[in-house]
Amino acid sequence: MKYLITAILSLAPVVELRGGIPFGMINGIPWYIAWPFATVFNILAAPLCWLFLSTLHRLFYGTEQGGFSWYRNLFDRFVEKSREKLRGGVEKWGVLGVAIFVAIPLPGTGAWTGTLGAWVLGLSKRKTLLAVTLGVLAAGAIVTTVMVLGLGAFRIFIKTGYA
Repeated sequence: MKYLITAILSLAPVVELRGGIPFGMINGIPWYIAWPFATVFNILAAPLCWLFLSTLHRLFYGTEQGGFSWYRNLFDRFVEKSREKLRGGVEKWGVLGVAIFVAIPLPGTGAWTGTLGAWVLGLSKRKTLLAVTLGVLAAGAIVTTVMVLGLGAFRIFIKTGYA
């Protein structure tokens, strides 16, 4: 069950591997398994996001006569935030800017937002998927390192009797 929850968290928007890796490690998955496992599922977010944008999004967004106005309003607000977050980095660094953005292990900077922002800015699918993959690998390494060091420090704290 811990693997299923780790996979779901790693694939979920907002949470992504920033929640999947800590959950897995706290629940007994060794770091050297949690990192690649969560990373693979988080990388899957980019093609899923792209697939959604090229299919269901068009149906939901529609036009004045079709679609869902609540979806259109929500999507437009989210797109504007994504565009603002990514525009400067992409203008300065190109596709590498997307990778750097995705690599920052903070909420709202992951594979879903990176893919959406790249799509909005008109970047190619192939370059976007490569950039998101690189960013997810880096974010996974950062989160895993913090968890390993943090859990190690916590174990020392417990063993010394300070807790």
